[in-house]
Amino acid sequence: MTSTETNLFSPVKLGSIELPNRFIMAPLTRTRAPGHQPNALMAEYYAQRASTGLLITECTMVTEGTSTFGDDPGIYSQEQIEGWKLTTNAVHEKGGRIFMQIWHGGRAAHPLLNGGKESVSASAIAIDGETHTPEGKKPYAVPRALTVDEIKSIVNDFRQAAINAKEAGFDGVEIHGANGYLIDQFLRESSNQRTDEYGGSLENRSRFLMEVLDAVTGVLGSERVGLRLSPLNSFQSMKESDPVAWTRFLSEHLNRFNLAYLHLMRADFFGLQQADVVSAARESYKGHLMVNMGYSPEEANQVIESNQADSVAFGKGILANPDFVERVQAGAELNEPNPDTFYTSGKEGYTDYPFMTA
Repeated sequence: MTSTETNLFSPVKLGSIELPNRFIMAPLTRTRAPGHQPNALMAEYYAQRASTGLLITECTMVTEGTSTFGDDPGIYSQEQIEGWKLTTNAVHEKGGRIFMQIWHGGRAAHPLLNGGKESVSASAIAIDGETHTPEGKKPYAVPRALTVDEIKSIVNDFRQAAINAKEAGFDGVEIHGANGYLIDQFLRESSNQRTDEYGGSLENRSRFLMEVLDAVTGVLGSERVGLRLSPLNSFQSMKESDPVAWTRFLSEHLNRFNLAYLHLMRADFFGLQQADVVSAARESYKGHLMVNMGYSPEEANQVIESNQADSVAFGKGILANPDFVERVQAGAELNEPNPDTFYTSGKEGYTDYPFMTA
């Protein structure tokens, strides 16, 4: 790594939080919460990675019956609040900082994972293909389009999730507006064919997001709230005809919130949609820009040195290297991640990745 005035290792103020470096742990689904209950094993996993500038948790359900992975955690009960305190206490004892990613799966939440509860979305359009369920692979269900009253109720679910996350000891929250889940289902034209005030124009399609932001920032203050967006990602049948204009519009409208950060995914999981959305966000968004997807430490350092972004989120690198920051700084070899254990249970491939030896 080069040593210039501003690089990956430089401290930065992110909202009201001081970060010792600009390495961010991206939110990573790990399915280690049986019964949707956060636990001591999860606390160990996050605390191992506390030298990272900021940890962002895996996506966490704001309301019951919206599971998309089976063993994903929630933040809608007192028991879950107490379970998450194990993680926040462990991370803070190590001197770390941690935000909770709060989320609603929308049409990605299959009824077979949720006791038969029907899936919901902006419109009654199913995701193409199949998903994993307790009965094996099944086609995604056609969701029911939410009523306006139900939309308002889900906004309140996000508000309550922010209250609960604060009680659980989190330093802030990240609102999950990416990757084809409920907020993204409203934002993008491929999944939103509504004709009311939540559909049609991009201003209308972004109304639900803006209401969620108003609710959550009203609880925590805007300086403790981040937002993740994925303008290009085609995962879960998502598409937008002009992702650059979409990014500019949302970036400009987000400026009024003075958020802790905007977390922008620069690419498509499948490489189908390609455009330079990072530059569009940098030009339009006045706050802290965090970028993600496929950055090596070397490229990330260059991005920060050249002021293309303010911080970089790493996924698999930090998943497999609890001391990722120290390894990069030392130029040490990195552990390789094991994809076979990404979504299993127990310690293997979770808390047993080795630290550097002295």
